[in-house]
Amino acid sequence: MLVDSGRRSAVRFVWALILGLFLGGLLTKLVELTLPEGTASREFLLTSVTASVGPLSVDLVAVAFDLGPISLALNFLTLVGIAIVALIVRSWI
Repeated sequence: MLVDSGRRSAVRFVWALILGLFLGGLLTKLVELTLPEGTASREFLLTSVTASVGPLSVDLVAVAFDLGPISLALNFLTLVGIAIVALIVRSWI
């Protein structure tokens, strides 16, 4: 049986990205709780860049809904979380 390896690798990439974002968010919350206020390392680890899209309004004849705004906040710990999950997923291949 033939398996489309391109589709499978794309699905793994998306799952690794999603799990990495969640792990990075968890690491960020842990640093917020544990490191004292005002330390340089805390400021470095928690400084983030946020991208936002929205709101998007879709009005069909039968259904109308609004999406958004959707935002993505990236910081150093989010990138670390993505890297950790990517290394784990890479070892499964």
